[in-house]
Order: sequence, then structure tokens, then C-alpha cells
Amino acid sequence: MAGFFRVIAVLATLVVSLNGGIVSAADLENTLYMDVPAGRVTIELRPDLAPQTVARIKELVRQHFYDGIVFHRVIDGFMAQTGDPTGTGMGGSGKKLKAEFSDTPFVRGTVGMARAQDPDSADSQFFICFEPASFLDGKYTVFGQVTSGMEYIDALKKGDQADNGKVTNPDKIIRMQVAADVDRK
Repeated sequence: MAGFFRVIAVLATLVVSLNGGIVSAADLENTLYMDVPAGRVTIELRPDLAPQTVARIKELVRQHFYDGIVFHRVIDGFMAQTGDPTGTGMGGSGKKLKAEFSDTPFVRGTVGMARAQDPDSADSQFFICFEPASFLDGKYTVFGQVTSGMEYIDALKKGDQADNGKVTNPDKIIRMQVAADVDRK
């Protein structure tokens, strides 16, 4: 019987349940944990859609780039934007990314790259959709999907819609980690 429980324990460490789905342990390399004031948000990365973007986001996460960065633009019913170290919406990591557009629709929980007019101007800023935003489809890089903790994104302080969602005293990302790097002891 002890052997049975060891097998169950091993299997439990090899799978993670995300919103009713099963993700193998190998997928932990493409899973992000983003801790915000209200709780932990889990994001499934989509290297199948945006391999260069996913690689860059993981690189920045591993450098702790996002730790302490604010959600500077939060528009109720649309999206929450973060990833600017200046908190103004004008900053980034200094490395522009080539657009990786796909036909994947922007739905609730979709994580996409923010950019300027130039399609190849995305850097470190990203946004998470509160609701479907079909007007973004095919025009912004989709690189992930929130699989749990969307209620914590919903709880972020909202910005002034008259001021393009600029948030006064904004919430911060406490910590962001690639799930494969989290100590499982």
C-alpha cells in the first residue's frame, strides 16, 4: 500500500491541474506565476504562437525584471497593462521584439504584448484582457493565457478612463517566476 501512495505522489508531482486541464511537468517551463496583491496568477505561455516573445519574457522574468513593476494602465472592461519599469507607459527593457501575430483571438485572460504604432515595437510591456477584445485580433502578439487567478487581475486598482486608464497609486507585481524555477521542497 505504501508503494501505491508513492506512485500517487510521483504522479501528483508530474501533473498540475489548471482550470480543469492537465499540464505535464515539462510544461512548467512554459508556465509563469505572477504574484499580485490579491493572490497568485498562473499564466500558460504559448511558444507555439510566439516563440521569440515567450523566450524574451522568460528571460526578463528570470532576471527579476518584472518584480515590483506597477500596473500603470488598467481600463475596466478592457485590460490591465504592466511591464514598464518607469511606470509611465513609455519605458521598457530596451530590446524591441518582432511582431508574432496569430489568429488566436483575444478573450478574457489573454496575455498580449503592448506596442506602439510600429508592429515591431513591443518590448517588455504586456497586458491581460478582462473581456474579449476582437479589435486586437491579428494586430498584437498573443503569448499567453491566464489559467488561474483571473479574479486577482479583476481586483487590480482601475485607472481613470478619461486619462487612458492611468492608475493613481497602482498595484504592483510582487514577484513573477517561471514555474520550473520554483523550489518544490
